[in-house]
Amino acid sequence: MVLVGFLLLLFLTDGASSQKVCSYQDILDHLNLSRGNDVYTSTRPVLDYTHITMVKLDIILYAILAVIEKTQTFIPFIWVAMMWNNERISWDPSQFCGITQISLPKEMLWKPDLFIYEMTEKDNAPKSPYLIVSHDGIVSLEDDLKVVSTCRMDIHKFPFDTQSCNITVSSAIHTADELRLIPYSNSSRATQFSRKVMQDQGEWEFLDLSVSNDNLRTDRGDWELIVYTITMKRRPLLHVINFLLPILFFLCLDVASFFISDHRGEKLGFKVTVLLAISVLLLILNDILPSMSNKTPLIATYCIVIFALMLLNLLETILVTYLMEKDALPQENEADRDKDHSRTEDCEGKEDKGKCQNSEREELREMEKSLALFLSSRKEGGTSGHWTRVASRINTAFFICYVITVSGFLIFMCTEWS
Repeated sequence: MVLVGFLLLLFLTDGASSQKVCSYQDILDHLNLSRGNDVYTSTRPVLDYTHITMVKLDIILYAILAVIEKTQTFIPFIWVAMMWNNERISWDPSQFCGITQISLPKEMLWKPDLFIYEMTEKDNAPKSPYLIVSHDGIVSLEDDLKVVSTCRMDIHKFPFDTQSCNITVSSAIHTADELRLIPYSNSSRATQFSRKVMQDQGEWEFLDLSVSNDNLRTDRGDWELIVYTITMKRRPLLHVINFLLPILFFLCLDVASFFISDHRGEKLGFKVTVLLAISVLLLILNDILPSMSNKTPLIATYCIVIFALMLLNLLETILVTYLMEKDALPQENEADRDKDHSRTEDCEGKEDKGKCQNSEREELREMEKSLALFLSSRKEGGTSGHWTRVASRINTAFFICYVITVSGFLIFMCTEWS
């Protein structure tokens, strides 16, 4: 009985001691994987050089940070994930307490030498220092990246434009015979996931993220390319409120200036002021649009045509004012001769010259007031001179043509922008 109990105790003790304690270091020792082992870092991770390394790539758009039309620069914030097979790595999870994956520093393993063609500035933000290695040799690397890239933008319909910018990924030195790029997500999945995680769009509304494969042929061989095309639409409300509507309001004021009397000088000054205001807005537009473009932006056409119409209206006002002054000049000369004649007759028989001069000044002031009232009544209600009638006809005809031209131009611009 005692012997049976001793054997049972010995069995239980041996079973408890047989439970193995595992660590990640055991796997590293099994693989002979360390920082100083160049086998895992110096060359492509294949046992036979004819084997092709298949790299699965996934890019998700996280935010649209900036779109700069002046410099043709596109700055997105993206999430990048890569997976590839390292043929030198494998272990049996059952021998290591069921451990199926471990995380390692990036410096300990070979990584694909991928780069972005359109990228113009290196992202100096800190990166994730680790990658994940599975028991079957699959290596996964995830990171986020701020991409400062070039993008050819078509600003013909600014600010109602839609832009498409590319992010082209390829290997720097490995040809298609050595490394293949495979998109992990198709266009619909990439678009759907990007919309779900999108944090900041700013002025732009994200529309679509399309994924396509391409090849680059050179003398050295063929390179695999994956092209991610980001399509986005501008939100035009800010530009409409700050730019388009003010110019339209100035144009309405210019049309309304036809109802200001031509006999007063403030009409000319009013038109000059409105024209100067348009010039200031043109300077603001110059800071927004790029210096070179394949097509003339519609907003530039909009501003220049309105500026030209207002300038033409100003020249017409100058012409009308000049014609009306031609009729006013003979009447003023006749009034001056009448005043000089009456003043001479009144002072001929008077001995006190000082009193005569004072009375002449008073009479002169009274006659100036009455003459101004007389001329104003003749111009507004009485019979007009020849040149005044010509100026009135020119003004009426120009007003009709001006309104028709402005209306047609605005309809044309709305049609083009839509």
